[in-house]
Amino acid sequence: MAEFPRDRFDEVPASLGRVGAHRAPRSRRGAWVATAWAALASGLLVVLGLYLLSTITDRVTFEIPGFGTAEPMPTPTATPSPTATIEPIIDPAEAELPDGFTITVLNGTAVDGLGATARGLIVDPGWRVGTVTAAAQTDIEETVVFYNDPALERVAAGMVALLGAGTIEQSDAFPGAPITIVLGADFAAVAGG
Repeated sequence: MAEFPRDRFDEVPASLGRVGAHRAPRSRRGAWVATAWAALASGLLVVLGLYLLSTITDRVTFEIPGFGTAEPMPTPTATPSPTATIEPIIDPAEAELPDGFTITVLNGTAVDGLGATARGLIVDPGWRVGTVTAAAQTDIEETVVFYNDPALERVAAGMVALLGAGTIEQSDAFPGAPITIVLGADFAAVAGG
């Protein structure tokens, strides 16, 4: 084997920590730094996700200190309209309804089957009912028929007349349906539930 004369590249100081041409052993500090950055990034993503979720839905409340306090969602404050002064529309043929018009029924009581009873009373004259389900609360005392368009006030009054209980209220609290009926204990008493 040929021998080459020694030069400055053959004398590598030990302080560089090199093994081979370009490799050095990993330090323990580097592994801890990478772990700390990963934990910090994960924590920030979780906090950001929860905060964004709390702004999207009112079922999750999450406040970040220093960003102010979240104010509670205002409840609809419109006063219920007296149904006695409004001529109710009971027959759907008399109403000018938008395409795809359906009524949502929410059972706000602990009485099982009350939504189906209300649905039967509404469907009999020819109204279309889309969803019948339980409300978020089961302790509603008074039935309220919410309508989101002033042109539907007479239709809402007709729902109260068909059910035999409740009041009407204009509100944007239920954007999924033009008419939303939240059944209360007063309808349970009328329906015999």
